[in-house]
Amino acid sequence: MSAHTHTRPHPAPRGGADIRLPWWALALPALAFVALLTLILNPSEAHAAAGDPTIARLVERAQQLIAR
Repeated sequence: MSAHTHTRPHPAPRGGADIRLPWWALALPALAFVALLTLILNPSEAHAAAGDPTIARLVERAQQLIAR
């Protein structure tokens, strides 16, 4: 014997999706963005960029463009 199952399609949600994110799902990308922005605006604290003059010039140029 085979069992016959009835399936019903799920009703479409009304008014859009109800999605809740944990607090860190928004906080971590925002924190990373602020940290990278700080390094761009203050290249003297970016110790890795000090050895390569090309990167230092690029950061200085970006800083000049942002200051305008």
